[in-house]
Amino acid sequence: MLSCACPQPKLRRTRIDFAALQTAEGHPLPDRLRRELEREYARLALIETQLREVEKERDTADAQDPVVERKRQMLVAVQGVGGTSAAILAREVFARSFASRRQLGSYLGLTPSAYDSGSITRSQGISKAGNSWARRILIEVAWLWQKYQPRSPLTSWYLQKTAGQSSRIRRIMLIALARKLAISLWRYVETGLVPEGVVMTRAEPHSA
Repeated sequence: MLSCACPQPKLRRTRIDFAALQTAEGHPLPDRLRRELEREYARLALIETQLREVEKERDTADAQDPVVERKRQMLVAVQGVGGTSAAILAREVFARSFASRRQLGSYLGLTPSAYDSGSITRSQGISKAGNSWARRILIEVAWLWQKYQPRSPLTSWYLQKTAGQSSRIRRIMLIALARKLAISLWRYVETGLVPEGVVMTRAEPHSA
């Protein structure tokens, strides 16, 4: 366990002075341990720098397509939808035209896959035949949606359906929430109508 005589640094903003770190007993760090921590910290700093460069390149590329950029800006204005998620959804999903919500769900692989064997017909879960990358992002957004959009009808729907249920049922219903969320966000970027109960992080770009 380590302690530090200096104020606790802000994560990813303040450079850590490893020479000021101490063990729980109040002793300086052993030289070998300190050097290893400094090397790991340098690797972290390099990765963060590279990530910022990639994000800058991503945003520059999106800005070259006005439609994608407009939808990305609309998505990132929704609380709980981060910059990376907004960029991927705008480019991979909402830049395309969909005739119906079922077509959208099919593209994402979030529609039920039917099992038909003689007299037995039932659903065997989602097809997973669509854009797996976008599907994973939507599931992540759906997971965070409950935290950042607690007053959303979609959050209320999910909580009602999963109350007292097993972890397996909660995972299944999370997929259903992701599908409903995809449809809601699709309508939003196409019509500009903010979904009911959704909190925005800032004013929408097109409404200024």
